[in-house]
Amino acid sequence: MSTCKLELVSLAKEYADGNVIAVDGINLQVEAGETIALLGSSGCGKSTTLNMIVGLETPSSGDILVDGTSIVGLPAGKRDVGLVFQDYAVFTSMSVRKNLAFGLEVRGKGRAEVDRAVAEVAELLGMSDRLDARAKDLGGSELQRVAIGRTLVTKPSILLLDEPLSNLETAARMAMRNELRRLQSEIGLTIIYVTHDQVEAFSLADRIAVMDAGKILHVEKSAVICDKPSHTFVAGFLGFPPMNLLRGRFEGAGNAAGFNNGAFTLPVPETPALPKGICTMGIRPQALHLAPEGGAAMTGTVVLLEPRGPESVLTVNIGPTKLKALVPSDVRLSEGQKVGLNLDYETVLFFDSEKNRSMDFQLNAGRCA
Repeated sequence: MSTCKLELVSLAKEYADGNVIAVDGINLQVEAGETIALLGSSGCGKSTTLNMIVGLETPSSGDILVDGTSIVGLPAGKRDVGLVFQDYAVFTSMSVRKNLAFGLEVRGKGRAEVDRAVAEVAELLGMSDRLDARAKDLGGSELQRVAIGRTLVTKPSILLLDEPLSNLETAARMAMRNELRRLQSEIGLTIIYVTHDQVEAFSLADRIAVMDAGKILHVEKSAVICDKPSHTFVAGFLGFPPMNLLRGRFEGAGNAAGFNNGAFTLPVPETPALPKGICTMGIRPQALHLAPEGGAAMTGTVVLLEPRGPESVLTVNIGPTKLKALVPSDVRLSEGQKVGLNLDYETVLFFDSEKNRSMDFQLNAGRCA
């Protein structure tokens, strides 16, 4: 079995004598050549994790292994790990050439080696014709390419990217995402990408690690994590819009069974061995379908219809409960209108009430009224 490129083992970071826990005992394995996104809201601990990997922060406990060897205690410059910051960290008074050369020059590399490395990285980034331009004359996406180039020129074995596109306008952000995808395929670097932007995470990462309150709640392939979240936070965080979460309990049995969330009871198909006690039902917006009121599983009132290209996001109130559904863009509904909703029961997920973790239970297929 091959050794993973990077491994975080029970990694933790505390401040204020342990009263503030920024990173709470996380474990993560990253394979060579893999790109993993640390995804979460501001303050969840993702940037602190990156700072510990690169050596700007010292862990309170736990370990960081690169190629199976601990790097905790090594100075940042000895870790063979490169970090690209959100704010570019480019010397605006220097030319592109001097910016790219800086890291190698401070390491005492010879002129020929520096020139060769700068030329290689400039060509890789499509900036060979901009080497003599002053950094202060560059646009945002060009500055970000220079920032990435300054790191790549030192040939790190692991590249850390901390919200690298958040300062760019939409068009420049999309262009840089394409650039990063190209670099991934051409260089094969191991990349840890910190972001709060789900679009960036899904478009760039092989796997996504969702963080909240200093913990990694779920790590999974980008193509799978939305459909099979293992935690209620992940289910309610990911997606456009995210999953509807209803807390309640099953009542009745056979063809008279239903799920009662306190505001209404949703009839469910006859399914053996329904869970006992409180649990959380997760319904994807795309699993809800408009239906005639008379034969619908649920009936509610339209609150909002938000166009989104080929489809619209429909918000329906069923008592105090809000449900979001995806409907075709040509559907015309008005605020206050009564509508019926059916759902695809076989896609519904369930989470336990204590640990908020996914349950190994599924309703029988079909729609039910």
